[in-house]
Amino acid sequence: MTAYYSLDASKIVSTIERLARRVQERFPQASLTRVADELLRVARDAVDRVETLTRPNILLRSGSGLLLAGLVALLFVVVPQLRLSWRVRDGAELIQALGALCEAMIVIGGGILFLVTLESRIKRGQALKAIHELRALAHIVDMHQLTKDPEQLLLPGPRTESSPERRMTAFELQRYLDYSSEMLALISKVGAFYAQHLADPVVLAAVDEVEELTTGLSRKVWQKIAILDQVLVRHAEQREAALERARRRTGEIGFGTSGAKARGQF
Repeated sequence: MTAYYSLDASKIVSTIERLARRVQERFPQASLTRVADELLRVARDAVDRVETLTRPNILLRSGSGLLLAGLVALLFVVVPQLRLSWRVRDGAELIQALGALCEAMIVIGGGILFLVTLESRIKRGQALKAIHELRALAHIVDMHQLTKDPEQLLLPGPRTESSPERRMTAFELQRYLDYSSEMLALISKVGAFYAQHLADPVVLAAVDEVEELTTGLSRKVWQKIAILDQVLVRHAEQREAALERARRRTGEIGFGTSGAKARGQF
């Protein structure tokens, strides 16, 4: 039975593979194709990376355990060798002894905490590095769609020397923006795949930031698509009006020819 409460890594990768092929087939010369290929590589790496991060690091745990055991053994060996006087003559000596004991416990506890959390901190750093890669990739997708402005189709104006090249038709521009929006959504899903397998709060917060980033960038893309829909509707109305005028002219010509023939018969 298929589980619908968790992300399937193979489905994410296969979806990105299909998207990369679609971009390649539609825009073989566009740099968006290379971005799609890079997203595919990042998704495949994410599968291997999550598998590594969720696997216990036996070597690191063994080393931390040995260091912890050595620290405890050192305490048991050193403390009996110390000649301590437990007689407290006044309150100042008691406070001083308690302060020294607290400092020692803090240092020892900090060392133990460092050893215990060493593996999780290393894995957190690796996961944050991968999530930062997703964040950068989302910005790259946004840079590629930045100059794809549908308003130039709706209200064309004079070009300048530094104006970007705009050679896409309305249909091609719509597909390009759709592909960009899909890439942003899939970047978010790769980040959610990390969050699904790593319960670290710092990693979860970073994944939420990527989700917010891709959602905001997708909103900009869909605003352009909405404008483009107006362009397509206007073009369709203009074509329909042109066809209607052509039909009327054809009807008038046909009527005139029929009348001439009719007059010739008499």
